[in-house]
Amino acid sequence: MLLQRIPNHDVMSSLSEMHRLQQQLNRLLSLDDVSAVGDEFPAINVWTSAEGAIVRTEIPGVNSDQIDISLVNDTLTIKGERCSDFKKDNERCHRQERGFGQFVRSIKLPFAIDPDSVKAEFRDGVLQIDLPRSASEKPRRISVLSE
Repeated sequence: MLLQRIPNHDVMSSLSEMHRLQQQLNRLLSLDDVSAVGDEFPAINVWTSAEGAIVRTEIPGVNSDQIDISLVNDTLTIKGERCSDFKKDNERCHRQERGFGQFVRSIKLPFAIDPDSVKAEFRDGVLQIDLPRSASEKPRRISVLSE
């Protein structure tokens, strides 16, 4: 009965689509950021300190000239494209788990960044972006005077 409702009896792609929708709903309804980790590409790790933030992401199969990084206010955006590494007309794909195509990830940073001091390095498929905190955002020690 269920198979009659699925177009062309394509059960696998229908299950894949249902899984994708479930993940999106889980992210939408989640109150815990950790449970929202998963299907977005590329996965991003962010570390913060009093000096700034470090963003690291793995983007295998992408050339550095295919990566566009922008910073607008406190939002960092990483765009790029990963092209298919296999294109033969006479062969069919048996299994494909690695995605290809364009990607965009934006993350809101917890503080203002000094845009003139941002540095990005891409080595062995790993992108690291060093984001120094704006001087006005850095914690300051205030000394107490006594009489």
